[in-house]
Amino acid sequence: MRKPRDFDAELKALEDKARELKTRKVQQLGELVIATGADQLSTDELAGALVAIAETNEAAKREAWAKRGVMFFENRSRRTAPTSQRNPRSTPAQPGGPHSPAGGTGSQ
Repeated sequence: MRKPRDFDAELKALEDKARELKTRKVQQLGELVIATGADQLSTDELAGALVAIAETNEAAKREAWAKRGVMFFENRSRRTAPTSQRNPRSTPAQPGGPHSPAGGTGSQ
């Protein structure tokens, strides 16, 4: 005879997994904001920038942003490998430094 399935237990396990995935996503987004230096922006500025990006349908802009993101992560991975072994706390400050002047001149 077959063992009956415990649908309640399966549903609870799926809900727990969904909650864990959502928590991980939120944590990773927060880490991304900090790594890019965007945590220096006010909440209103950051939300406004994200809304503008989400509303943009121009493929050329999205492609340029994607390329810039790839470059950011490539540069970050090159810099973090040796420095993370020495002083992991100094790594997040480095990516924000070069981007801050560029962001400042671009917004003026």
